[in-house]
Amino acid sequence: MASPSELATERSRSKPLGIRCWEYIKRAKLSYKTHQAVVLIITFFAYTTYHATRKTTSIVKSALDPQSSAAGFKFSWRITYLSSPAETQRRSWVLGDGWAPFNGSDGTALLGQLDVAFLAVYAIGMYFSGHLGDRMNLRIFLTVGMIGTGLFTSLFGVGYWANIHSFYYFLIVQMIAGLFQSSGWPSVVAVVGNWFGKKKRGLIMGIWNAHTSIGNITGSLIASTLLSYGWGWSFVVPGLLIAFMGILVCLLLPVSPESVGADRQEEEEDDAVDSPKKKKEGVTEPLLGSHTEMKENAVGFIEAWRIPGVAPFAFCLFFAKLVAYTFLYWLPYYISHTAIEGKYLSDETAGNLSTFFDVGGVLGGILAGHISDRLDARAITAATFMYCAIPALYFYRSYGHISLAMNIALMFICGMFVNGPYALITTAVSADLGTHSSLNENSKALATVTAIIDGTGSVGAAIGPLLTGYISANSWSAVFTMLMAAALVAGLLLTRLVVAEVAARISETRSQGRSQSRSQEPELNV
Repeated sequence: MASPSELATERSRSKPLGIRCWEYIKRAKLSYKTHQAVVLIITFFAYTTYHATRKTTSIVKSALDPQSSAAGFKFSWRITYLSSPAETQRRSWVLGDGWAPFNGSDGTALLGQLDVAFLAVYAIGMYFSGHLGDRMNLRIFLTVGMIGTGLFTSLFGVGYWANIHSFYYFLIVQMIAGLFQSSGWPSVVAVVGNWFGKKKRGLIMGIWNAHTSIGNITGSLIASTLLSYGWGWSFVVPGLLIAFMGILVCLLLPVSPESVGADRQEEEEDDAVDSPKKKKEGVTEPLLGSHTEMKENAVGFIEAWRIPGVAPFAFCLFFAKLVAYTFLYWLPYYISHTAIEGKYLSDETAGNLSTFFDVGGVLGGILAGHISDRLDARAITAATFMYCAIPALYFYRSYGHISLAMNIALMFICGMFVNGPYALITTAVSADLGTHSSLNENSKALATVTAIIDGTGSVGAAIGPLLTGYISANSWSAVFTMLMAAALVAGLLLTRLVVAEVAARISETRSQGRSQSRSQEPELNV
């Protein structure tokens, strides 16, 4: 066993360079709260850039295949550029000709293949990324993933200046980019889970998860703004942005309290105050806490699947993400092809209007996290939101065309109930299960469990938009029926966990009632 001085030296070496410089300038160790703030800020902007690079392709598709805006489900930013004949002439490469091979009759199909290939590799890579993340330094692993994502996102844009027209070049680049993208989510959730106890996870992660929507909006704004200078810039700039953020991660991100020698006492005291029951029982050990310097062995892939709750939540997320990503890819198209108050909206207006779904999702994630914290019932919260999504989807399909205000209101509600459980499961639930009691306080399972849950969900994310492309050709009502059925199945998959949580609440209420009656007995005897 290492001596205290050797442990202190090892911790100092494992500290990120930026943290060491900060402490040197301050001439004092950073507090636990400061480390937590750094973790939240760095991981928030890190995953914001992941989503910004991921969103770019949906904006640039209208430049690669001009017909896609009329026949597909993409944002049509090109309407904005048709301000004068002179500008149209200068930008004809964007507006008129497109980019081979995507400007042919099968251009939309080829772009769809890029989406499916990206999501498929992303889903498969997620399983391996979680496995590797629990066996490597998460700071280094995340840095490599971000720089790799930036490199291959930029290489897609390089095709513009290199005059590349090979479909397989773009396909391979997208697939490798998807592989590097899969490193992000398991890593950031594992790091945040290392720093925050269970009592605060739901609300904190619900607010923190807003990076998804902010990343989507940021990616849309960057890509659309740069399209007029050449579609290649729409990929290169976000690629450079995530690579730069990757360097900041390497310099500043503390992976865990143990890695930087931070004192957990502050967090333990807060958890004790938040939980009177724990304080009374003298239990102040945080969910992730371990003051020992024992070497923890990473949990295997099959062993992680066997953790109670992992499989139900993973398959629940499969159907929840199927619904969420169908809206992500198809909502602008659906809005532009649905008469609202008897009028059809332009593609650009429909794309802007669809952001209300994301705004509702931010609120839904925060509410789901807060409610699950208050009730200490993740499964009940997630299942309830999924069941509430069913009537929300029905009303949006049936009454969304009545007026613009009605459409926005119902869309917002759909986003809240669809994205609420999606955000809860991919954040707080994954962190909870990654530190399940069956692991005997082994924290080397967070990334693996997160990858299993979100990887399974990502398979649904690939299937949903693909099925919608075929079904919507015949009936949008059939698409919404599919989405409502998926929401129902997602809720039903959590039934066993819901029953267990209800039984636990009933048992807890009864035990509290018995303890109160015992405390009143001496008074009665007197």
